[in-house]
Amino acid sequence: QVQLVESGGGSVQAGGSLRLSCAASGYTYSSQCMAWFRQAPGKEHEGVATFYTGGGSTYYADSVKGRFTISRDKAKNAWYLQMDSLNPEDTAMYYCATATTGAVRWYCVGPPSKNVFDYWGQGTQVTVSS
Repeated sequence: QVQLVESGGGSVQAGGSLRLSCAASGYTYSSQCMAWFRQAPGKEHEGVATFYTGGGSTYYADSVKGRFTISRDKAKNAWYLQMDSLNPEDTAMYYCATATTGAVRWYCVGPPSKNVFDYWGQGTQVTVSS
């Protein structure tokens, strides 16, 4: 059974940092597009960052570029989102997701579409106060 479990969310003041983790289990794919999405109340899902396991390329939304860093632990089949210089606009539910079938490499190019991701975590809340 495939399972993605996020952790690391919480409440922080503006300017602070958080590190989200996503632990994946129940599958083994050599090529994946690992991603972090977020959804704020009343808004659509936003693809925040992606990591392509085939070559290590990354993508960041303009809203987080320079502040967030996505990384991966191959041995653990886990990925992370280091979030620095947080501001209230970063408040949202954050989800990890992975695409393992189809044109995986291309899913990681540009803003990710949530429709192509096979597996999702349950979400972890990030709240940033001013």
